[in-house]
Amino acid sequence: MSGPQESGTFAALRGQLQEAAATFAGGPDALEGILLGMVDDVDRAVREPLEIFPVCHHSPASATAMARRLREKQPKVVYLELCEDMAPLLTELRNCRLPVAVQAFAGDVDGFPRDWAPLSVVAPITEASAEYQAIAYALDTPGVELVLVDRSADHVFQWDTGGEQAREAAAEDTDPPAEAEAALHGEAVGVELGDLRPRFAELEEHLLRHGRVRHWSEWWHQYVEVPLGDSAADHDTYRQVMLLVGSLFRRLAPGDGARVRVDEDRERYMWTRMREHMTATGTDPADCLYVCGAFHAVSRVEEFGVHGAAETFTISPRTATTWQYGLIPSSHAAIEAQFGLAAGSVSIASTEWAKSLKRTRVQPYRLAGQAGTKKSPATKAPAKKASAAKTQGGQVTVPAPESAAADRLSGFLRRPPVLDGLDETELLGWSVDIVRAARRNGYLASTADAIAVFETSVLLAGMRDRAKPTPYDFQDAAVTCIEKDAVPGRRDVRRLVEIMMGGDRIGQVGYEALPPLARDVHDRLTPLGLKLQQRGVQRALLDMASRSELQACSDVLWMLRRLMPHGAARPIMGERRLGERSIQESWDLALGTHQRALIELGYEGVSIEQVLEQRLRRDAYGPQATTATVLAAVEDATLYLRSRRLADELGTHALKVLATERSVDGAPEVLRRVRGLLAYYRTSEPVLPQWIESFVKTGYAHYCTLLPVAFRDEDATVGQVAAMLGFLFSMESLALSLGCDRAQLELAVAQSHPEEPSKTALLWAAQVQLGTLSRAELRGRCDALLDNPLVVPAYPRYLSGFVHALEPVPGLADVVVEAVSNAFGRLPDAVLLPWLPLLITTMRSGAAELAPLLIREAGRIFPGRLAALDAWIPPWRTPPAPPATRRTRSSGHDRQGAALLPAHPATCDAVAELLGCTQGWTPADVPPPSGIRLLTAHPATCDAVADLLGCDGIWAASDTSASGAALTSRHPATAKALESLLTNA
Repeated sequence: MSGPQESGTFAALRGQLQEAAATFAGGPDALEGILLGMVDDVDRAVREPLEIFPVCHHSPASATAMARRLREKQPKVVYLELCEDMAPLLTELRNCRLPVAVQAFAGDVDGFPRDWAPLSVVAPITEASAEYQAIAYALDTPGVELVLVDRSADHVFQWDTGGEQAREAAAEDTDPPAEAEAALHGEAVGVELGDLRPRFAELEEHLLRHGRVRHWSEWWHQYVEVPLGDSAADHDTYRQVMLLVGSLFRRLAPGDGARVRVDEDRERYMWTRMREHMTATGTDPADCLYVCGAFHAVSRVEEFGVHGAAETFTISPRTATTWQYGLIPSSHAAIEAQFGLAAGSVSIASTEWAKSLKRTRVQPYRLAGQAGTKKSPATKAPAKKASAAKTQGGQVTVPAPESAAADRLSGFLRRPPVLDGLDETELLGWSVDIVRAARRNGYLASTADAIAVFETSVLLAGMRDRAKPTPYDFQDAAVTCIEKDAVPGRRDVRRLVEIMMGGDRIGQVGYEALPPLARDVHDRLTPLGLKLQQRGVQRALLDMASRSELQACSDVLWMLRRLMPHGAARPIMGERRLGERSIQESWDLALGTHQRALIELGYEGVSIEQVLEQRLRRDAYGPQATTATVLAAVEDATLYLRSRRLADELGTHALKVLATERSVDGAPEVLRRVRGLLAYYRTSEPVLPQWIESFVKTGYAHYCTLLPVAFRDEDATVGQVAAMLGFLFSMESLALSLGCDRAQLELAVAQSHPEEPSKTALLWAAQVQLGTLSRAELRGRCDALLDNPLVVPAYPRYLSGFVHALEPVPGLADVVVEAVSNAFGRLPDAVLLPWLPLLITTMRSGAAELAPLLIREAGRIFPGRLAALDAWIPPWRTPPAPPATRRTRSSGHDRQGAALLPAHPATCDAVAELLGCTQGWTPADVPPPSGIRLLTAHPATCDAVADLLGCDGIWAASDTSASGAALTSRHPATAKALESLLTNA
């Protein structure tokens, strides 16, 4: 850097500043160096052969000056401070309604920490910005080239050392935004074009205090926008003032050292890219325009300028991260929230931009076909002053090159502020409009309030040395006069003023600018007949019974519900579960409101099916995946994609995950999902898939192994242990048919020795299910608990265990009802009332889903009427009936079976005739034959059985009344063979 220059364009200004520094500081010191250094920065930037155009983001004055300068100079090349890899997206701006944001997105990172993913960079663009004017001019003017020269999105994260702290701060910030539109950019890193704000807190505080304003946006509007937006402010004045402001903030407030280093690297990057382009294309610097922030326009790096130091800065290569690019909707509130601007400042800037165009009559540039804007007249081809020939008197003359700009700073700094007269019509309109808006939002505002707002606005402007009230003065006056003590509606008066001044304009990305996935979604939902790009909630009615083509729309909507945020696609009627399909559905759709989320889905794939499959794989194969997570992915693959291939693959992976788990945390979820999948496959498939059979077999052995440990583990809850037992008991028949051994479960239960009361009760229930403990013994143990005064305080936890036992052993519902009833019936009030709240809270928190089963069983046991309750005796108190005495066999028709036959002979005759029996009835005086007599009456049958058993016995010749013992002794071989056959069976 060269030192202060005593001669040149700003020699007079330097002399004045030296005198001022000597007067105020008493001699040369740091103040003189700062003031003269600011002049040197302006002089250096003005003398640069490549014209530098300093801007401030979302500044109407900058936008007006840019439109005016482009029509005067008509450069052939426009260098713009924007990420160079975003250039291909700018042509799609004509298909969007501003404001929108250019986005670079990376879902998978390579070269950055994994916990940074996903990476997102956005650069918002509004119509009231100088950058949009430059973009519209370059894209719609033939022969003009637009070159983006700022670092790429990859370098943003390479150089941004504060990005991680910003993400951590965003993660810790749990306060929701005031409006949903403020979160349109998500957690993206914002790249602001023309960043111009003091980075020294004390300096900003000083400016706000002495400027009698509340925030930075108001200070900028009062002391920069209003003077530079005047129609009398020419290009040279605007340029030199902006350079001076940028130098002031740079020299007085260097800010964080790391951020300054990043800014200087960005400046080196941009000048390196511009020199490379001019060298490669042979472009004359006089035909170029460099648009950048005023802070960067007065850079002091060695690489500054066309003739700056070359080959002193090396641009690092990009990482292997794959970046996706697109346009996302933005809003004024999102821009204000991301860049720390005052609420409503961007909306006020948009209003000031419209007023400035009317006042200055500057014709702005707009992209041809730009949605939401008026058509601009055809832009003429660039006519360079240095190259355009003019004919005068038959001779061709070439205009002289532009001369160096004169000193406009001295006059601007000495000029008194231009005091605009009070526009009473405008202020009256504001006052009436805000009262009308306040009444619509529940305020008791009247005409008197409108008059008070008008007078208070004038009063506040006078107190702040302003001849004309600004929108911020009017906002303060409205809050003071209308919002007395409470806000009756959703919006306060300050927010109503922001809406009235221009509102929170929300942009929209056009169909042609959407990624392929988003366009595919819109195309597939066309049969619904809705305007899906429109913001707000729309109701969609699907009757698949009458219109079969709506089934495809239903599939898309269910996948969108799975992939997009809550509210984008919300089902009102209808559901989708395994094995169930609705024939009619009703949906609330807000795809236009959640357009950013739909666009970011397009960065992950070309169809929603592909994105859903990728996410299911990522969830299933992630490092934190559990068995329940993998089974949920299997269910979603079957439910939404109907992919048997993917379901089998993920199910096989669930086996591996289950084998590696050493805890029972996910047992309830595993049980629920396996039951659902088994029920689905049993009803829809001819045979069970191989993976689910293996899963049941592996899970049976796995949970048998973990059962004794889980009973003693203090971290394992009773619900998790109950889910393990539920898996073992409900899958037992299938597991045993697949080769599992029931003895493994019996050993696991026998080795379990819990200490917690709820787990003890759960173990008793498991023993009842296995048959090692009878119901009578279980009732006896419950009675013993109530008889022991030391155990009574812990009785609610025993009941909690019994209620959880209904999951694996639902047949114990009557025993649980009995246990609860005995407690209420036997315990005195002095004991019962203290632990009654504990019982209720325990049942509600630990077994709320099992309470319906308990209530249903109680309703079955207890009487249905109150009058019958007094005389009602519980089933468990009913004395057991005495065992029936065995009646002695008597002759005749004493036996019931023999008595029925003679009582109904017609029936017996019909059956005999049907069977071909012709022997007739046995006489009444003949006793019925016994078993021994049947053998002798039918010897052929007995001989056949003897031959089958390999017996060579001899029949008794005379003793036909031999008993069973006598027959056994006479035919030992037959008896032995029968005994052996029965033993093996």
